[in-house]
Amino acid sequence: MLDTIAPSLSRLPPVQSDSLLALIALCNADPRPEKIDVGVGVYRDGAGGTPIPRSVKAAEQKLWAAQVTKSYLGGRGDIRFAQALRPFVLGRHAGDDRIDQVQTPGGCGALRLGFQLIKLANPDARVMLGIPTWPNHPPMAQGVGLELSNYPYYDRDSTRIRFDEMIAALEAGRPGDVALLHGCCHNPTGADLDAAQWAEVTRVVVSRGLMPFVDLAYQGLAKGLEEDAAGLHGLLDACDEVIVAQSCDKNFGVYRDRVGALFVKTGGRDSTATAMAHVLQMAREMWSMPPDHGGAVVRTVLDDAELAADWHVELGEMRGRINMVRAKIAAADPRLAYIGGQYGMFSMLPLTLPQVIALRERHAIYMADSGRFNVVGMADEALDRFIAAVVEALDA
Repeated sequence: MLDTIAPSLSRLPPVQSDSLLALIALCNADPRPEKIDVGVGVYRDGAGGTPIPRSVKAAEQKLWAAQVTKSYLGGRGDIRFAQALRPFVLGRHAGDDRIDQVQTPGGCGALRLGFQLIKLANPDARVMLGIPTWPNHPPMAQGVGLELSNYPYYDRDSTRIRFDEMIAALEAGRPGDVALLHGCCHNPTGADLDAAQWAEVTRVVVSRGLMPFVDLAYQGLAKGLEEDAAGLHGLLDACDEVIVAQSCDKNFGVYRDRVGALFVKTGGRDSTATAMAHVLQMAREMWSMPPDHGGAVVRTVLDDAELAADWHVELGEMRGRINMVRAKIAAADPRLAYIGGQYGMFSMLPLTLPQVIALRERHAIYMADSGRFNVVGMADEALDRFIAAVVEALDA
């Protein structure tokens, strides 16, 4: 008989539940038919659905007819998929051979690979995260053993970017530290840097020797594909080393297919090849090779002129609805006017936790405790009721 008890699965500590997952469970359990879920982060059209884009459905049919095997693709996944992304992700840098890319399971896969590459290259690097940021950013960076160092980004009560404080914090960064930046449609605030602010951030990144890591999850849903990547393109102009985690889940509406890519730029073609060899080895250890279907569909859309043109139209329609809903909310009350000057699917309401809870209990409106809500998380017919309930809460 053993004298000691070895650690086992039964002795694992409990996990603290993700607050957004808990919110989804609360909403699902609510029997009221009029409930509104603006917590979950998916685009909804005027009817309240999350449809598959026409271009994607057509590409799936085309792929079904042409595909003759489900054999392995290899660690890079669909090579043409990632290449097809270069023109609109990288813009004028699409032909730069110091930049390479690999398909990943969604933007999360790209973020994880990017953080792990940073940890391998510089174990002492700190990841500088804006507060607030997407809740999965901190655990992903910490999960590979990287230290966090926060910078102020947004003040919910004054509804403004804390830009001077952000710059001061970045100025205190050490050479080799990582500046994690949202490319556009900031999640959770909707408050994006303007051109002058991007230029100042780029100046500090260069002067302090920081590594820019851009999370580009919502390209095309703010102002347009080129406009939404302008900050990234400026960083690529100025920096020898840049990492980009890109997602197609939102702008192609392929959420459950998990479609993303990691882009890596170094100072030279050979050093990029070495970095990508490490990326592929790490990907091999985690998922061996990414799932094929979603990447093949996106590649099929982008390689077909007619489907690509239709996708651009559909992306414009999604962007147009987001901005229309924002304008309507902004016009309803002076305290909500700031929402019209923000971008993407998310903004934060200046509500206290008791006010957020009251919205759930009285009106069956579910949003994050922070006041973050999905501006297109409801059908058109529910919008007036949502606005009235929010104004009531602000008056309470």
